[in-house]
Amino acid sequence: MIRRLRHRLAPHSHDTADRVDAALESSARGMRALWVSLTVLGTTALAQAVVVALSGSVALLGDTVHNAADALTAVPLGIAFVLGRRAATRRFTYGYGRAEDLAGVVIVLTIAASAGFAAWAAVGRLLDPHPVRHLPVVAVAALIGFAGNEWVARHRIRVGRAIGSAALVADGLHARTDAFTSLAVLVGAGGSALGWQLADPLVGLAITVAILVVLRDAAREVFRRVMDAVEPELVDRAEQALRDVAGVRDVGELRLRWIGHRLRGEVAVVVDGEVTVRRAHAIAVEAEHALLHAVPKLTAALVHADPAPLPGEADPHGRLAHHVTV
Repeated sequence: MIRRLRHRLAPHSHDTADRVDAALESSARGMRALWVSLTVLGTTALAQAVVVALSGSVALLGDTVHNAADALTAVPLGIAFVLGRRAATRRFTYGYGRAEDLAGVVIVLTIAASAGFAAWAAVGRLLDPHPVRHLPVVAVAALIGFAGNEWVARHRIRVGRAIGSAALVADGLHARTDAFTSLAVLVGAGGSALGWQLADPLVGLAITVAILVVLRDAAREVFRRVMDAVEPELVDRAEQALRDVAGVRDVGELRLRWIGHRLRGEVAVVVDGEVTVRRAHAIAVEAEHALLHAVPKLTAALVHADPAPLPGEADPHGRLAHHVTV
C-alpha cells in the first residue's frame, strides 16, 4: 500500500520516448564499460606480450592471447550497442536490439578460438620442452594479468546486470576466469623456478581447461538469450502484478522476451464480459502499467483483454484453432 501511494504521488512517466531514453542511457553505460575494459585489458595484454617475448613462457602466452581476445570482444559488443540505438523500421519492427545476441555468439566463438590456441601452444611445448627465462618478471606479469582481469570482470558484470545485457555479463565472466588463469601462470613460474620444465606447459593446459569452463557458461547464457529464455521469477512477478490489478479476473497466456537488454511482454487477461470497451481498455492499460513497475527492464507490454466466458458460450477464439501449429 505504501509503495503504491508513493508511486502515485511521485512524478514519473511511462511515455514511449522516456523508455527509449532509458534504453539509450543503458546503451551508453554499456559503451563506457566496453571502452574502459578495452583500455585496461589492452594495456595488460601488451605488458604481458613483452614478457612473453623475453621469457618464452607458453603459459603466459596463453594468458596473453586470452586477454587480447577478451579485449577485442569489445568490438562486436560495441557494434551491437550502436545498432541497438537505431529506431525500429518497417522491416525490423522490434528494432535492432537482437544484435546484442549475435555479439554474444561472436564472443563465444572468440573464447573457443583462444582455448584452441592455448592448447596448441601448450602441447607443442610439452613435445619440445624449453626452459623459461626471467621467471621473476613472468611472476609480475601474472599478477598484472590477475589484477587487470578481476577489475574488468567486476566492472562488466556490474554494468551488464544493471542494464540487463547478457552479452556483457558473459564477457565479464570470461574476464573473471582470465584472472584466475593469470594466477595459474604464477604457479607455473614457481614450478619452473624449482627446475621442473614441464610446469609451464602443464599450466598452459590447465589454462585451456579453465577457458573451456568459461566457454560452457558463456555459451549456455547466450543460448538461453537467443532462445528467448527468461528467469521464471520474472514470470511469477508479472503474473502476481496482473492479478493485483482491479478488474482483472484471471491471467491467461503470458510471454516475456529479451530484445537486447530490454524486455517486452505479451499477455491476455480475463475481464468481466459485460464491461464497455472503454473500461476493458482502461483495465488493459492499468495492467501494462503494473507490469512496467513489477518487471525490471520491461519497456512495453501488449495486453489483450478477453471477456469472461458465459455458461454454454462458444470459445470466441475457436475460429483461430485451425491456424494453430503444433
